[in-house]
Amino acid sequence: MRVEEYVATRVKELCVKYKVTKYRLSQLTGMSQTALGNIMNMKSMPTVLTLEKICDAFGITMAQFFAGEGKQPDLTQEQKEIVETWDMLGAEERRILLQFVRSLKKE
Repeated sequence: MRVEEYVATRVKELCVKYKVTKYRLSQLTGMSQTALGNIMNMKSMPTVLTLEKICDAFGITMAQFFAGEGKQPDLTQEQKEIVETWDMLGAEERRILLQFVRSLKKE
């Protein structure tokens, strides 16, 4: 698969997974719907900065974007378990868990 195809397919997969419309993605990224449509239709390739905006909108890293669905790049088994559990949580549960984890950090 060519990079253009992969990027377009991956953005579409993420939109479906997170139930994000192109309109909502444009709001989250600050990009126009036309620019996003061009990426999704393989008419243009996003820059690294643009890909970072898209990844940020979905709450994933660039490594996760390119690893594909269900694959966690360069993680230990414990880290994979944490990510898998995170993916099963709802928005409120994620907020609570993140708040808890942040409270564990020693300043």
